[in-house]
Amino acid sequence: MICTAKQIFTGEQWLNNHAVVVDNGLIQDIIPLPAGDAAEAVQHFDNCIIAPAFMDLQIYGAYGKLLSVFPETDALYKLNEYCNKGGALYCLPTVATNKREVFINAIDAVKAYWKEGGKGVLGLHLEGPWINPLKRGAHIEALIHSPTVAEVQELLDYGKGVIKMITLAPEVCNKEITDLILSYGIIISAGHSNASYRQAKEGFANGITTVTHLFNAMSPLQHREPGLAGAVMDDDKIFSSIIPDGFHVDYAAIRIAKQVMKERLFVITDAVTDTKEGYYKHAMSGDKYEAAGILSGSALTMIKAVRNLVDNNVTSLEEALRMCSLYPAQVMGMDKKLGRIEKGYEASFVILNEQLELVKLVS
Repeated sequence: MICTAKQIFTGEQWLNNHAVVVDNGLIQDIIPLPAGDAAEAVQHFDNCIIAPAFMDLQIYGAYGKLLSVFPETDALYKLNEYCNKGGALYCLPTVATNKREVFINAIDAVKAYWKEGGKGVLGLHLEGPWINPLKRGAHIEALIHSPTVAEVQELLDYGKGVIKMITLAPEVCNKEITDLILSYGIIISAGHSNASYRQAKEGFANGITTVTHLFNAMSPLQHREPGLAGAVMDDDKIFSSIIPDGFHVDYAAIRIAKQVMKERLFVITDAVTDTKEGYYKHAMSGDKYEAAGILSGSALTMIKAVRNLVDNNVTSLEEALRMCSLYPAQVMGMDKKLGRIEKGYEASFVILNEQLELVKLVS
């Protein structure tokens, strides 16, 4: 297969009058545009952009099936479909603070999904319950707690190979706990945390590499106590996700953070879905979701996030695309095969029209 478009964004640069050559699911080459229609497999996308496919590292459910309420393969197929319609070929389904059995059932669902040949799901992101109740947001306070080694060990053993990221508050989890989590190859993200600047920096020194939804549910940047928000901005090795829906964070704040953090800031949708069961009864309120009157999730897709970042003058189109593709791939340690259109990389890309709408997803 050969794909051509008006422009190709490789993740590093723009190419005009070029084509992507794909074979056996890999990018074989990027070549000057073939003359004529000599190759039968050429697919032309006039007035379009080819760019790396997106990756969403925090999404809870879709189409009426929140994963924590419906920990089953059908919920994952629906979630993956929602991601695909927004240009994301890869995702980390997320379960917020919940009972142990919900986490176990979600792990089982991912295992079954993979066994059936389900695509796109990279594993699970557990957001809580080892967080700070003072910064719980919509999380259920009665389920929040500091973990024991035995509790963590049991969950990690059961979810080995499935749990890929855990959001926790560094001030409520000691080094023994974080060392144990890291020993399983799991990414630790600091979030729903009231950590001081010093506590946050200690957490980073102990192996935390990421922060969950910058500004939301965390100790703020203040002039006498920079908090978790200030700590991540002040550390050039730590990534952070952000939710650019216009409700979770003002676009001016995203623009300021982007100027400071540059390539360390990446997009998540934090998308939820309507549900009347379970602990999180999300209901649509305008263009966002609320639970018990508290902002509880977004209605974003990744391509909508790209448009929001560009339309609100947060950053350039190139950076918006990288924030949704290359940078999440770097967080996951997958940037040697995803996040770029480059020879040897997986053939995973989006075709966008001039209005930055999804035309096709290629994989």
